[in-house]
Amino acid sequence: MGKHVVVGSGQVGAHLARKLLARGHEVTVVTRSGSGPDGAVKVAADVADQARMIEITRGADVLYNCVNPRYHRWLTDWPPMAASFLAAAEASGAVLVILGNLYPYGPVSVPMTEDLPLASTSPKAQVRARIWQEALAAHEAGRIRATEVRGSDYYGPGASDQSYLGDRFLVPLRAGKTVPLIWPGDIKHSWTYLPDVADALVVAGSDERAWGRPWHVPTAEPLTFREMGDRMAALLGRPAPRYLRIPWPALRAAGLFSPMLGEMRHIRYQFTAPYVLDSSAFQRTFGVAPTPVGEALKTTLDV
Repeated sequence: MGKHVVVGSGQVGAHLARKLLARGHEVTVVTRSGSGPDGAVKVAADVADQARMIEITRGADVLYNCVNPRYHRWLTDWPPMAASFLAAAEASGAVLVILGNLYPYGPVSVPMTEDLPLASTSPKAQVRARIWQEALAAHEAGRIRATEVRGSDYYGPGASDQSYLGDRFLVPLRAGKTVPLIWPGDIKHSWTYLPDVADALVVAGSDERAWGRPWHVPTAEPLTFREMGDRMAALLGRPAPRYLRIPWPALRAAGLFSPMLGEMRHIRYQFTAPYVLDSSAFQRTFGVAPTPVGEALKTTLDV
């Protein structure tokens, strides 16, 4: 079994570390606080400290970038961390597996495939695009081996407070109360199940066919907020919930006082038109299918 270094122990990193441990691997989890699941070696470190990261990853087979600074801090926090990951991957020889996202594509009118240009004009999305572009350049130069795995908005057990289908959605739904929505409720949207993200990362780190290009996490058919909520309510034996759409001007006003809400204008396009992820390349290449939505929702709700 190999040595795997998982940087970040949030909604994806924790799932990933547990899956690697279950496969018998030696797993080191790196966070600022030194947290992580039982069975892993837990290390507290500043990810931007290149010397420290090189020390931690010595002898590693795979290095996973699962960190995610707050959205309003991407411009300042990402560049030094990305440079540190590259330095550690080059020094250790570990495969660098980057957990990416769909932001660099920008607004699109077709299902998203991995060959779409990274055409977003948003500075924050461009930061994410550069992380992959610099890793790919290092890969093509023979300095490292790298791949990137991209999913849509996450849901599932352990979803963070930033998830649109996390507690802000589930708590009122479970209580039979009105569910607040900050986006339209009837636009088709791809939702990526967290355990499927972790599974895709494991494949990307272990199968050399994955290296040197990006991949989309196996993701089920797109569904609207209303469809997801109605399915969850049915599983709980409740009638379809009521939904309350928060007006966009109210969100813009709240953004004057909340940095996170203030950033919503940059991603509004993702929820005001269909936003569909095509994961057929990963599914076809590696023979992996997304978890069916019904099964995923049962696990999410623990019913």
